[in-house]
Amino acid sequence: MNYLSKGIKALLISTIVSVAGTTFSFASEDQNVIVSHGISKFGNLKYPSDFQHFDYVNPAAPKGGEISIATYGNFDSMNPYSRKGQSGALSSIFFESMLEGSADEVSSVYGLLAETIEYPEDRTWVIYNLRPEARFSDGSELTAEDVMFSYELLLEEGLASFKSELGKAVVSAEILSPYKIKFTFNSTDRSTRNDITLIGGLPIFSKKWFEDTGAKLDESRLEPALGSSPYVLETMDVNKSLVYRRNPDYWGANIPTMIGRNNFDRIRIDYFADQEAAFEGFKAGETTFRPEYISKNWATRYDFPSIEKGWVVKDEIPDGSLPNGQSFAFNLRKEKFQDIRVREAISLMFNYEWTNATTFHDLYKRIDAYWENSHLKAEGLPSSEELIVLEPLRDMLDEEIFTEEPVISPASDPERRLDRKNLRAASKLLDEAGWIVGDNGIRKNASGQQLEIEFLTASATFERIIQPFVENLKQLGIDAYLQKIDPAQLRQREKDRDFDIITTNFPISFEPGGALRQYLGSEYVDGIFNDTGFANPAVDEIITYILDANTIEELERGVIALDRVLRQQRIVIFHWYKDFHTVAYYDMYEYPENIPPFALGFLDFWWSNEEKRQNLISQGAFSE
Repeated sequence: MNYLSKGIKALLISTIVSVAGTTFSFASEDQNVIVSHGISKFGNLKYPSDFQHFDYVNPAAPKGGEISIATYGNFDSMNPYSRKGQSGALSSIFFESMLEGSADEVSSVYGLLAETIEYPEDRTWVIYNLRPEARFSDGSELTAEDVMFSYELLLEEGLASFKSELGKAVVSAEILSPYKIKFTFNSTDRSTRNDITLIGGLPIFSKKWFEDTGAKLDESRLEPALGSSPYVLETMDVNKSLVYRRNPDYWGANIPTMIGRNNFDRIRIDYFADQEAAFEGFKAGETTFRPEYISKNWATRYDFPSIEKGWVVKDEIPDGSLPNGQSFAFNLRKEKFQDIRVREAISLMFNYEWTNATTFHDLYKRIDAYWENSHLKAEGLPSSEELIVLEPLRDMLDEEIFTEEPVISPASDPERRLDRKNLRAASKLLDEAGWIVGDNGIRKNASGQQLEIEFLTASATFERIIQPFVENLKQLGIDAYLQKIDPAQLRQREKDRDFDIITTNFPISFEPGGALRQYLGSEYVDGIFNDTGFANPAVDEIITYILDANTIEELERGVIALDRVLRQQRIVIFHWYKDFHTVAYYDMYEYPENIPPFALGFLDFWWSNEEKRQNLISQGAFSE
């Protein structure tokens, strides 16, 4: 193997040991070095070094056809790596990374731009061996110079929270040859477990393109940067449509991680005024694939002519992924939300059971935990394993963490919008917090300030979910109201932290990494991802424990403890989830028999049946 000989020359190897057909370990003078086609945070890789393709793809999937999907809102940039401007849908599609994840494993990554990696057992450094055949979409070479440039660009101009993570992780970066680059990691008082994946997952840009154009990473621009992926931009009609075209000269079409994937000749994104307009567009054949997120639509509106004629398939596909932590988020930067009793009282007024019955047609399940529907969900009193994490923090935690079962979302009467029992409990909490009902029926504090709450949304769907919640809060004596604004305004107000309550989600995964700090850490309380403004020293310690874990057992006990503590803090009001995908599509798309548990993959490993497509066109289902 070519990469084996390179490793021997570079490391002066004396002994070669094959490990389960997946990695090679070499005993050098000072440490054991592993050369592998991939890496997992914990445990073994599923796929051996000679794997031909991921199990869940169809390696014989035909190339061709078009898939068109809808979005709504607007865009004024094709640069997804800047806070300036609103980037177009899928505008990161142009860029690849050195390592690529699989959709049937939790945390394994395999070589994409990098053919192999070399690293010691303690993961304090890594060498990425790039594939000499890798090319940007204009045919120019992709080399270690581009990797170094991309790393330095992200370090200098990337989002502040991301720059901080890179700065903490990397001590030095060194180009060893045109196709070989080494990163040395900071192992002082921190774990290096995630660092190889962190660097391996960076988008790789063309150094020459940035130098020739004078472009900056942190800017709004409509010209996308040059990438190496299977797709390039074909057409752009600002605020109307984007069309990405499969590059017939894509360099990596035959490498194992890409076989059976990227099958559509074109991916089309059409912009609509709102979700209702997007739905009507799908019915009319203006778009051809629709993930349905509105339960009322799924239950009552899929009876239009294209369904009746058999042109459109209505499909439910199992989903093995974790719920994404969708929730109403309090802005804890506001003084009125800093009292936990206020947050608990407000949460009691959201009647999920009634909402599920009257609005969702009982399609969903309630989220009770950050790691809902998994073995990482905290249950019962803390176990002896959990106490290993929690006991050293006892002085920083409320006693109920140790003496009571974890907080769960409050149950309500499904028959009535307003649950009187919860209303009484919430009223008592607000009285205790010093928010007393005044002469005008609105609660005030000792300073005479009224308890006012504004909900922000850009979604007509969420209007019908939030408005009954608002009415319940009014019954509690809160001056609550819903403000519907356009998506651009919403994003700007979120960036400016100018809100009371918004809808958000959290980066939930089976083996979480540095994103925990960005979303929940005190260090990033003012960062772009920390919507709630949450900062808690005990949570910081638990996150550090998780990131420093050396075994899966350590990591999982830390995650369970974190789930317990976060739930007790009541910084969000959890929403709902379902364990299957609801999708509708024109009957020309096909997918592998075994969909992987962690991805639906309709833009990844689905394909178009040309015979079916032509048949639908001849029947007038949609125009070509």
